Amino acid sequence: MSFHDVRFPTAISRNAQGGPERRTDVVVLGSGYEERNSRWADSRRSYNAGYGVKSLDDLHQIIAFFEERRGRLHGFRWRDPMDWKSCAPNAAPSPLDQIVGTGDGTRAAFQLTKVYGNAFAPWTRDIKKPVAGSVTVAVSGVQKADGTDYAVDPATGVVTFLAGHVPAAGESVTAGFEFDVPVRFDTDKLEINLSGFTSGAIPNIPIVEVRL
Repeated sequence: MSFHDVRFPTAISRNAQGGPERRTDVVVLGSGYEERNSRWADSRRSYNAGYGVKSLDDLHQIIAFFEERRGRLHGFRWRDPMDWKSCAPNAAPSPLDQIVGTGDGTRAAFQLTKVYGNAFAPWTRDIKKPVAGSVTVAVSGVQKADGTDYAVDPATGVVTFLAGHVPAAGESVTAGFEFDVPVRFDTDKLEINLSGFTSGAIPNIPIVEVRL
């Protein structure tokens, strides 16, 4: 899939509307009981960037970004204003935030992940687009040095421990980070009406998450 490693203007996405979506089949039986089945193992996020457009300059910026992506053709990064860190919104990421794996003495690569929930049915989300320079890693609670002990691929979210620093068997690998969502425009046509915009109308600019 074609992907441009560039982020949608953050000042606009900060005021966007949207969030996660799931697909669940619900069958109501004759008795009134229900049978429910989840069609997607993972949620998929969608947004409307139009809510972040506050000026004609914002519109100009979006048109340029849309044209360079060729509409729906190329994916890009998106900062989800509700969910973009390994920790709570008001906290600073820590290398102890998320458990991303357990060492076995030979495994060197670990995918960044974020866990949602903890009591009933926690869901683990792969983080494929971490923000470069934001990832910190610890092994058994001891923070490691980026570039000396490990390397992070910001295009895939894979942490690779370097030779001589591979976690021993049973050691817990944890990480803290900021991340973006891989998305694309969900339209090949932008409907923009300047007269409507000046009177308070919001342009529809749909954005949808892509699975990598």
